Amino acid sequence: MVQKKGTIEEISFMSKALGEELTLMLYKPANFTPLYKYHLVIAQDGQDYFNLGRIARVTEELLEDGAIPNILIIGIPYMDVNDRYSKYHPNGQNHESYIRFLAHELVPYLDEKYPTYQMGRGRVLVGDSLGGTVSLLAGLKYPNTFGKIVLQSPFVNSFVKKQIQHFPSPHLLQLYHSVGTKETAVETTKGETKDFVNPNRELATLMKSKKFDSSFHEFDGDHTWTYWQPDLKQALQIILKD
Repeated sequence: MVQKKGTIEEISFMSKALGEELTLMLYKPANFTPLYKYHLVIAQDGQDYFNLGRIARVTEELLEDGAIPNILIIGIPYMDVNDRYSKYHPNGQNHESYIRFLAHELVPYLDEKYPTYQMGRGRVLVGDSLGGTVSLLAGLKYPNTFGKIVLQSPFVNSFVKKQIQHFPSPHLLQLYHSVGTKETAVETTKGETKDFVNPNRELATLMKSKKFDSSFHEFDGDHTWTYWQPDLKQALQIILKD
């Protein structure tokens, strides 16, 4: 059977919260029609998910197999590593503004323009490393807006664990969480070397104790797209199950 290919288009979006114009990437499946409703998958590191994660091709394979429901994918790019740190890191200068942009600007725009499920469980935030961190923190701040989160090797510190510890409504969120067993010495944007394995295991244990609907997976690999790319197929299948 020939695999049906969807379309990827670019959308210019002016964010007041960030004070900048963003070029978003939008994937529509081949059989897109306004007669059906679609789950939203919103990816931080948007170009990386499309180019390195091959998220469009993975989605087409899963749709062909009937393994996931209808989805639209929105990729949000970053300008450079400093811009990425500023928006994604909990200490970043534009971190809170970026989360406001996601919840108060991007979602209303997408809900108005496309036939979406307008509820938390109809929206998935996806991110790797710091992109996973900001996805988690956005979900914790707006759980009624973002009900499903994919965390691929997120950066975890005491602030992140504290947000999980004090979150009052774990039942509102569903999480897919993964990390590589070789992520013991990851070079960060700031030139530091950090262990990602133990903090992620601690986060997984904490989420379990708080009774989050969380699925934790360890893969045999390091902090690169070589391993996040194959992990993505499993992540989408699990997180998009109703």
